[in-house]
Amino acid sequence: MGAVFGSIQRNTQIGRHSIVTAVLFSFALVVTVVTLMVLTAIGRVADYSNKLDDERSWETTAGALKTFEGLLDATLHDYAARNAAARNVYEENDQEWIAGAYGEMSSDGSLFDMALVVDDSNKPVIAYRDGKPMTDKVEDVFDASMWALVDQVRKTRVTSVPEASGYVMTDKGIAAIGVATIREKSGHIPVPEGKRRYLIFVRHLDAAKIKMLSNTYVISGLRLVPPDTTARYAVSIVDPLGKPLGRLVWTSRGPGDVSYQQARPLVLGALGLVGMFFVVLLILGSLAGRRLRAEEALARQGSLRDRLSGLLNREGLRLDVDRLVESARADGSNVLLLYLDLDGFKEINDAYGHGTGDQLIRAVAAGLNVLIPPTAALARLGGDEFAVAFPTKELNDAPALRLAEQVLDFFAEPLEIGRRVVVVGASIGIASSPEGRIDREELVRRADLAMYKAKEAGRARMTCYETAMDADREERNALELDLRNAIEKEELTLAYQPLVDAKTHEITGVEALVRWSRPGYGPISPEAFIPVAETSGLIEALGLLVLRKACEAAQQWPDLRIAVNVSPGQFRNPAFADYVRHVLNHAEIEAERITLEITEGYIIQNPERTRQSIERLKALGVKVALDDFGSGFSSIGYLRQFGFDRIKIDRSLTMDVLTDSRAREMLQATVALARSLDIPVTAEGIETEEQGIALQLFGCDELQGYFFGKPLPEAEISKRLKAQTARALAGEQEAAA
Repeated sequence: MGAVFGSIQRNTQIGRHSIVTAVLFSFALVVTVVTLMVLTAIGRVADYSNKLDDERSWETTAGALKTFEGLLDATLHDYAARNAAARNVYEENDQEWIAGAYGEMSSDGSLFDMALVVDDSNKPVIAYRDGKPMTDKVEDVFDASMWALVDQVRKTRVTSVPEASGYVMTDKGIAAIGVATIREKSGHIPVPEGKRRYLIFVRHLDAAKIKMLSNTYVISGLRLVPPDTTARYAVSIVDPLGKPLGRLVWTSRGPGDVSYQQARPLVLGALGLVGMFFVVLLILGSLAGRRLRAEEALARQGSLRDRLSGLLNREGLRLDVDRLVESARADGSNVLLLYLDLDGFKEINDAYGHGTGDQLIRAVAAGLNVLIPPTAALARLGGDEFAVAFPTKELNDAPALRLAEQVLDFFAEPLEIGRRVVVVGASIGIASSPEGRIDREELVRRADLAMYKAKEAGRARMTCYETAMDADREERNALELDLRNAIEKEELTLAYQPLVDAKTHEITGVEALVRWSRPGYGPISPEAFIPVAETSGLIEALGLLVLRKACEAAQQWPDLRIAVNVSPGQFRNPAFADYVRHVLNHAEIEAERITLEITEGYIIQNPERTRQSIERLKALGVKVALDDFGSGFSSIGYLRQFGFDRIKIDRSLTMDVLTDSRAREMLQATVALARSLDIPVTAEGIETEEQGIALQLFGCDELQGYFFGKPLPEAEISKRLKAQTARALAGEQEAAA
């Protein structure tokens, strides 16, 4: 029995040993396979990182080479397009001036080290190197590629800029070269073809400058090699004739290889710990404790998170900013805070509903999460406001400016929300706490103030906090208070700019323009107080005051149409049409005599609401005009879709109608487009009789500008109408006689 029992015991031990062996073998096999897979994956990541770094170095080197050439281009343009140059080179042929202005300036060498002036037969007028007359012949210094650039400039059309640049080979090596026709600052060349002269600047790409590029653009080991040198990545330099001159190569930093070497021991160690983790799994009590602690931590984190976006909430940001400020005080770093407010979010919320608005918030949160630094705290403060706080060793705002620029680029692209494509911008305020000297509360206040400053400046931009902003805020608050009082007391006045018939130049209407003389300050420009009215909510009261005063004035001018500008703030109000009806009934004026002018910007952001507002206004009989057409995103679709009663061509299209053929073509096409849709056209900005004649010939039926009258008081308009009526009666009597 003992023998049998011993045999069974031995067999059981052998079975257990086999199971343990199998488990250990399986575990070893799994660890080995996982190790190989992880190391292979890291190796691929390292290779990709190396490739990505080399490609970025290529882009940086190519950009540095272009910048080197571009700096020479800018210098050449400043020297060639000068009235003094055109006079001294062509009219006076002042050799001393030419040598002093161009040749001797090459002595510095930082912008150019050679300067030549040649005539139309390629004969040098002057040739200087390093500030001294060049003793070598030009053909011994340069190859034929330089003359190819000269020929290119010589053949440049009159409407184009007569300049060209590139890289050529000289007797001292590769150099950037720029060629430009010497001309007046306006671009006019005072001599005919065959008698022109050309300025040539040369800047050699020598070892010192290559080292400078290497240091400036942080390109390790940047050097120039012959064109036939083999390299995995290189930027080739080619002359204007297509001949390779050389190649810029650099030392690959291999960040992936370095990371791989650093990560491999950690990975191996981590995989070793996996084995130990199986033992830890057996300790159920420990697992339960971990789970409870994790749930507790999750609950704490949840109280600091915004439920909609998943970002930190206001309290979470407060704690993180306090922590960053304390760390900055300890290590002397800088804390940067960006405050973001979405531009146009309210309109999207109103137009498409809160569901779309919520999706937009989540999309914005996801985009910002990708852009911010790893050490940054990103928070949604409620509504459409976000904040980013992060530490940096740079004691200036440069990192924040770079991040803000990336954020603005992100918002410049349309966002696809479900089946809708929406456009939303952002106004960004930036504040900093160098070495933690500014506490969290003041830091937030400054960033918020800078953000509102950015919004006031036109939105979709970034602004850094300045101490002067506090004074500006106080001044703005005082201006807002005075404007509110002026609106309540109706102290604002109107001026009226005539709108005249394009053929007869008789007044057919006026545009009402608001004016304000602020007590103690004198006249205030509308460009100063209207933005204040828009951001403070006073724009509706101001707009209705202007409309009412204009309608009351129109009672004495029964034959004139009255044009009144409408702000986006008024158009956003669904009750705006009812307010207009009330004003028209109170003034007892025909609705068809009133034209409300809106700009393109609001149409682009809110096409659906714009259509609804226009339909309600036109139902009253009021005319609706598209103002400043051609100054922005003008579209045929807008004209066809919204049914405007008139368009007003912006002065940017009319001011150059007599001197610029391209402007004439654009203007003719714009008027032809409007006329094909049976939309009357008003041209703004007419300052001369010739401009008025040209625009009348192009098809504009109405003109406006200083030539026909500046904005005038009500009494002056009445005088002009009486004089116009008197001339008409005299003409009728003369015709009858």
